[in-house]
Amino acid sequence: MKLREEIFFDYPVFDTVKDVILYTLERYPNNKAFIVKEKNEDKVSYKDITYREFVNQVYFLATEFNHLGFRRKKIGIISKNRYEWVLAFVACFFSDVVVVPLDKGLTPEEIENSVFRAELDAIVFDEATKEVFDKIRKDEKSNIKEYISMDNNPNYTCFNDLLEEGKELFEKDDSIKDIEIDPYALSELVFTSGTSAESKVVMLSQFNIARNISDMHLVEDFRPTDVNLAFLPLHHTFGSTGELIMLSTGITTAFPDGLRYIKQNLKEYNVTFFVGVPLLVEAIYKNVEKEIAKQGKTKMVKFMRKFCKFLLLFNIDIRRKVFKQIIDELGGLRFVISGAAALDKEVEAGFNEMGILTVQGYGMTEASPVIAAENYKHRRYGSIGFQMPSVEIRIDDKGEDGIGELVVKAPNVMMGYYKDLEKTQEVLKHGWLHTGDLVYQDKDEFIYIVGRKKDMIVLKNGKKIFPDELEVMINKLDLVKECMVFGLPKDDDVSLAVKVKYDDEVVSRDYKDLSEEELNKELWKQIKEVNQRIPKYKYIKHLFVEKGEFIKTTTNKIKRQEEMKKIKKEKEVDKL
Repeated sequence: MKLREEIFFDYPVFDTVKDVILYTLERYPNNKAFIVKEKNEDKVSYKDITYREFVNQVYFLATEFNHLGFRRKKIGIISKNRYEWVLAFVACFFSDVVVVPLDKGLTPEEIENSVFRAELDAIVFDEATKEVFDKIRKDEKSNIKEYISMDNNPNYTCFNDLLEEGKELFEKDDSIKDIEIDPYALSELVFTSGTSAESKVVMLSQFNIARNISDMHLVEDFRPTDVNLAFLPLHHTFGSTGELIMLSTGITTAFPDGLRYIKQNLKEYNVTFFVGVPLLVEAIYKNVEKEIAKQGKTKMVKFMRKFCKFLLLFNIDIRRKVFKQIIDELGGLRFVISGAAALDKEVEAGFNEMGILTVQGYGMTEASPVIAAENYKHRRYGSIGFQMPSVEIRIDDKGEDGIGELVVKAPNVMMGYYKDLEKTQEVLKHGWLHTGDLVYQDKDEFIYIVGRKKDMIVLKNGKKIFPDELEVMINKLDLVKECMVFGLPKDDDVSLAVKVKYDDEVVSRDYKDLSEEELNKELWKQIKEVNQRIPKYKYIKHLFVEKGEFIKTTTNKIKRQEEMKKIKKEKEVDKL
């Protein structure tokens, strides 16, 4: 049997999200589904919501959605991660409503554009976006019939009032339980990353999402005793499908107070399971390293990591006992999944060697989203593991180096792009999804991402350069917080350049006496040292410094095309 065909856990195959969650209710009715922090003036309290209570509330809201005539209509949801978001999201699946998660990080104009593109019939929102909907409410182009405020704004329909009304209706008539759901019908519209004008709108069915959840259960070590901190934005499929996986397992979910409070929240809720993007996972690890160094225990910890690794060869695992103090400071963290970009190999190895299972996953919105991942049995640092059990893969246009485009066929692959047949046909060909990602496989079939096809830099001599590979090396320099490698046109060829954002904390601590010019010279010296470790054709020849912030998606990916436009504009200004 090939490794990629191995299955480690039992889990049924379901066709709808509704069936997935009802299965959890049957097994774990009294498990805590959510811990909701409530702040009243200076007092903080915590409210526990069991799976039975959660599913009852889902039925109440679903009943009200149907009563208001929204079956097969589109309801948008926009807010920070919170209980009401998840409740509305799941209620849409139970009431045969098409749900449309919206990105709260967009500009007011982009939110407005998304609302019109999705042709929403209702919107569930919080106070942070109230002004946007004040404006949309007056716009004749809007189809929205119901504006539902999570924060119970008296000028709009109140979320809690709908819940109460739904409860009264449900107690008289619970026929919502028997509503027929077509697994293959459009159930969710998801905007891909990018500005709302450039983004595509992915169409997903409950079948797509439910099958992806089942696949994940077959290979990953999810436990009903886990506590999850829902940090990933829920409007993104990595966040929303991730939350559905929690709800399919009996896991407890808590909501973070914000980026600055992650460490505090991990301890506050005794978090054992965390799903995040590399930037965040790496930041948590760096804080651990700083604390170890502060206590003067760096050498000892390195030695114990090696010693524990050696004992594992004899199936003796003492990692969580040895590193208990570190793990306790992280709330008891047991399992970390990183996705959306490449995770630093040293970070993944560091966590695993301390007894915190850490794996990388890979996916895209168009695949609901998970395509491949490592698991507790099979990890190879730098890889994304293997495709999910029901996923078929192919590597197209493979070069001599074995690198080609990853092409995927699976039950979790999207229905297509909403009202965009041309773009659908570009990526979906004969049932195969062309991901646009360049990959290769090693002799054991582990998959490695080398970069985006559209970002690949091809030199005049035919040599190919993948920016991601160089960015990983440059990001390790102590002066660098983050960077972007790109090609600058030079005569009829391309010259490599990097744009760097300094790590202000490091600069103020270790380089505070240097002028801006001296700082740039020091960084350039470090980049030249990187050049000495790579083939000459990959040498970085130009350095740009980002004094503000990189333009990013809400999952912290740098928008390369937007940055390139900015660099071009800056260069033109320099010539004046």
